[in-house]
Amino acid sequence: MSTGQDGDGLTITTLAERPELSDALWTMPDAWPEFIGHDLAAGALLPRVRDELPAYALVATNAAAAVVARGFSVPFALHAEGRGALPDGGWARVLQWAFADLAAGRAPDTVSAIEITVTPAWRGRGLSGRMLAAMRDNARARGFCEVVAPVRPSAKHREPATPMSEYAYRVRESDGLPHDPWLRVHARAGATVEKVAPASMTVAGSVEQWRAWTGLPFDTAGPVEVPGALVPVRCEPESGFAVYVEPNVWMRHAW
Repeated sequence: MSTGQDGDGLTITTLAERPELSDALWTMPDAWPEFIGHDLAAGALLPRVRDELPAYALVATNAAAAVVARGFSVPFALHAEGRGALPDGGWARVLQWAFADLAAGRAPDTVSAIEITVTPAWRGRGLSGRMLAAMRDNARARGFCEVVAPVRPSAKHREPATPMSEYAYRVRESDGLPHDPWLRVHARAGATVEKVAPASMTVAGSVEQWRAWTGLPFDTAGPVEVPGALVPVRCEPESGFAVYVEPNVWMRHAW
């Protein structure tokens, strides 16, 4: 797979086609909050997508051959015995399933999006939507009939107290599309909201770690609103720890 688009010098390929970009893909600038990288599944399994499933890792380069976006996806057996429904554990669980299937030699039947990240300099140019389209095309070219995605709504951090079960289904009066911009990109590509994944990502750490990650005091028991977090972090200063459990939204792209 290799696509050049719109005369802007942008090329999207799989990492399998451009293995020399492996390090640059991993070290490109991004705007993720610091705490996000401390999810255990992220630390243990995301590097394995790059290293073991390069045909499902996408990389976008500009006219100067610099990496400006990446996209990770994984094939997995959604319809294997004991599964069938998209998991409440969302992002982390589907990563675990994908590598369990790979180890067991179990044939995948579905592709899940895992991450699309665009460098700050290229945000606001529609590149995330182009990466999503390339991810769908890559899955289709490999014989899959659907892509699912545990979507992290891009504007939910502005409303951390709003339940995801309410936010995920909010639509605009003008066109009926999702209120959230990133959910809307998926909907315009043909996806539908399947369900909320209430425990898609978990970041647990000491209050000292959370202070370092966020610059906040974390000295009061109860919910703490953290910049970039979709829901409040639960702080237990007397016990010395805080936990963030992030909900995502499962969306399904079928063709």
